[in-house]
Amino acid sequence: MKTPYFVIDADLIEANLRVLRGVIDRTGCKILLAQKCFSCYGLYPLISQYLNGMTASGLYEARLCHEEMPTGENHIFSPAFHEDEMDEILHICDHIVFNSPRQLALYGARAKKAGLQVGLRINPECSTQEGHAIYDPCAPGSRLGTTLSQFESQLTDNLSLLDGLHFHTLCEQNSDDLETTLDAVEEKFGKYLQGMKWINFGGGHHITRADYDIPRLERCIRRMQTEYGLEVYLEPGEAIALNAGELHCRVMEVQPIGSDGVKNVIVDTSAACHMPDVIEMPYTPPIVLPKESFPFKGDRRSSCVFRLGGPTCLSGDIIGVYQFTQEMCEGDEVVFGDMAIYSMVKTNTFNGMPLPNIYIRRGENLTLWKQFEYVDFKSRI
Repeated sequence: MKTPYFVIDADLIEANLRVLRGVIDRTGCKILLAQKCFSCYGLYPLISQYLNGMTASGLYEARLCHEEMPTGENHIFSPAFHEDEMDEILHICDHIVFNSPRQLALYGARAKKAGLQVGLRINPECSTQEGHAIYDPCAPGSRLGTTLSQFESQLTDNLSLLDGLHFHTLCEQNSDDLETTLDAVEEKFGKYLQGMKWINFGGGHHITRADYDIPRLERCIRRMQTEYGLEVYLEPGEAIALNAGELHCRVMEVQPIGSDGVKNVIVDTSAACHMPDVIEMPYTPPIVLPKESFPFKGDRRSSCVFRLGGPTCLSGDIIGVYQFTQEMCEGDEVVFGDMAIYSMVKTNTFNGMPLPNIYIRRGENLTLWKQFEYVDFKSRI
C-alpha cells in the first residue's frame, strides 16, 4: 500500500471501550467521546455500544454526532458561539456548556427554552500539569472557564439558568490529579453544587493507560454523587483510542553522519502535517516497526542513531531521534505507534503534502476507510 497511511485497530478500540464501560457500570456515571481527539465516525456504531454519547467543540462536530451517533447524548462547549449557528446547535444538541457569564447571558435562556441542559465551564485555578503550559486551562490569564470571582460578580441574574458545572483541567493525567482538582472545585464552588443536576469532569483522563488508578477515579465519581446528588459526566478523548492506531511510512533517504554524530533520515510522512502534536506537545512518538528501536537517550557508542524527519521545507519537521540495533536503508518501512489520537483530526496539507489514507483493521481484515487525492489539497484553498 502507498505510504504514508494510518491504521486504526478496532479491536484495540473496543478493548479500551470495555474498560470505560466498566467504570460506567460500577458507578452509574456517563462517559462521552471527545471528538476533538478522535472523530473517525466509521467506528461510531462500535463506540455507541459502550459509551453514552459524544462531546463537540463546535457546530461541525455536533453535526457529526447528530448524523452518525443519533442515539447518544450530544454535548457542546465552545469558548464563544456564533449567533448564526445557534439555531442549528439548539436543534441537534442535548447539553450546551458556556464559557463565561456573558455567553450564558446571551444564549442561556434561549437554550433552556429549546429544551437543552445548560452548563457553565468553571476555572478552579488549580494547575496540576508539569511542562505543558500550552494545555493548561488554569494557567494565569487563561481564557477558558469562569473563575470564582467572575462567577460571583457576574452571574447573579442568570444563576437559575444553570443545570450543571463543567471543568476541564487535565491532559493525559492520572486520577490523583483529578482528586486534587476536585478538592479545589469543592472548596470554591461547593456551595453552588447543591442546586445543580450534574457535574462534568471534562477530559484529559488517561483511564485506559496501564498504570491509571481506576478505583481512585470511581471514588471521585461517587463523592459527587453521594455528597451533592449529582449526575457525573466524563468526556475523555485519548482514553478511547489510546495505543489503537499506527502511522506507516517509508524511508526516502539516509544522509551521512552529521557533525553531531547523528544520521538524518527523511521519511515520507511529516510531523508538521500528519502528527502535529509531536511538535506542539512536544513528544517523541513510539516506533512499532522496526521492533528493536527506542528514543535516543544520549548513548553515542552506537552508530545506529537516526534523526527522523519529514520531506517538508520546515527545518523543525522532526519526528524524533532514535537508536536502532541495525542500519536504516532507503525503502525500509517505519511504523509509529499510538497514532489514532490527535493525529488524523489535525492533519494538514502544508507544502502540498498528501493526506495519509486511513484503514480500519478488525481482526485480520484491513479495510480502506478514507482515500485522499490531489483534489483534497486543491479543494481546501
